[in-house]
Amino acid sequence: MSRLLHRISRRVEEMSHLRFTIYDLRVFRQFARKWYIINRKLLWLLQIVVTLVAVQLTSISAIAEQRFPPPDFTETNHQLPITTTPAARAEWLQYLDVAVLFACLGVAVWLIYRKRSRRGVWALSVFSLIYFGFWRQGCICAIGAPQNIILGLFEPSYTVPLTVIAFFAAPLIVALFAGRAFCAGVCPHGALQDLLLIKPIKVPLWLEHALGVLPFIFLGFGLTFAATGTGFPICRYDPIVPIFRLNGPGLLIFLAALTLVLGMFVGRPYCRFLCPYGALLKLTSLASKWRVRVTPDICTQCQLCENSCPFGAMREPSSGTVEPKFLKADRRNLGWLLLCVPVLIAGGAWVGGELSVSVARLNPTVELAERYINQQKSPANYGVMTPEALSLQRAERDPEALLKAATDLRHRFWLACVVFGGWVGLVIGVKLVSLSLRTLRTDFEPDRGACFACARCFRSCPQELVRIGQMPASELPARNAAQLAAAAK
Repeated sequence: MSRLLHRISRRVEEMSHLRFTIYDLRVFRQFARKWYIINRKLLWLLQIVVTLVAVQLTSISAIAEQRFPPPDFTETNHQLPITTTPAARAEWLQYLDVAVLFACLGVAVWLIYRKRSRRGVWALSVFSLIYFGFWRQGCICAIGAPQNIILGLFEPSYTVPLTVIAFFAAPLIVALFAGRAFCAGVCPHGALQDLLLIKPIKVPLWLEHALGVLPFIFLGFGLTFAATGTGFPICRYDPIVPIFRLNGPGLLIFLAALTLVLGMFVGRPYCRFLCPYGALLKLTSLASKWRVRVTPDICTQCQLCENSCPFGAMREPSSGTVEPKFLKADRRNLGWLLLCVPVLIAGGAWVGGELSVSVARLNPTVELAERYINQQKSPANYGVMTPEALSLQRAERDPEALLKAATDLRHRFWLACVVFGGWVGLVIGVKLVSLSLRTLRTDFEPDRGACFACARCFRSCPQELVRIGQMPASELPARNAAQLAAAAK
């Protein structure tokens, strides 16, 4: 065997065009494999490209840090704090992230609607968790991108990068056509919770409805603070990101541990009861062109799919009608609820306006301006080189500009709090109205807004097992007359 290998290597070296021919492979086919049929020049080029990419990936953080080197504190022995945010990424890597996002969204839609494969969605989730989660350390992500968008709208000096716009818009556009495909296998937050789910328990329906308004309120809260330039609370208080970065403040680490433990028994607790971007996806999915359908044929109403969904997204068949004796009372209740919606919006806007002064103090510029005014009225001794004394020295350099900026910020906070208060009232009012409506549904089918398109329910359907050849059609439950009529249509 060694002699034959030696003859192969010598003959290859004698070849002028450096390429194995089909004839050579046929002669020594017992020692050859298909992937040997390549140009050796291309092989060398491939090795060089892989080496350069590996070197580039390992030096990205170093390049980003060298652009703005930290100051030297060797004389004072000052220790720089450890940053909790990831280093800046190269621009071409950001566009690579967008390309990977587009590819993952396309694969997710293909796996859900074409292949109907839970195994494929699971594999995609693992890839997204590794790439978007642990390798990219969760930044930038679609969940925090709305804050960048709203800040770009209210702050002329802030420019929103194209990659952020892509991360914000792409999952929403896909949701308009294919529902929450982003949640199914592309979002690393959902993938981590999905993989940790061990023994899901069913959340009571009343609690599901009550907690379901929190993502919309958290969305309004995050956009309010982002519009005023105070900060990005959606990113700052994200309980999943510290897991990807393997560090973070003590409070967030506690919330991360609590979320993981809760996620072992409650399906995707963060996605269902807190994720603000999930609220946007829920709204867009309600108008999606395609929807997840459990059965490929007709529903035999065996209820197996209902038990397979750990997120409580499956809905029972309903006639959508009500007995005449209850119809009048239901219409009267709906009318009262519709009248309550504008009242709730006005009340929320009033409460928001009243709280705007206190909320504005969370902004450092407003806080400094108030401290400067109080110092002018009743001087206080803050000591030498204390943060308060240093901030007052900074305020005294240009007090007029500071007071003007604080006034503008207070006006912006008032407007943002009024809008946020009205938004909270609208969310509560719409939720109450939706609970009083009845939906016509003939089959067991997932709720468009609540379904994460995880593909768990497909294999629970006997019709799906017949379609893929894992069960004979003779074992299907007998169809009633209504189902046969529906199949005939």
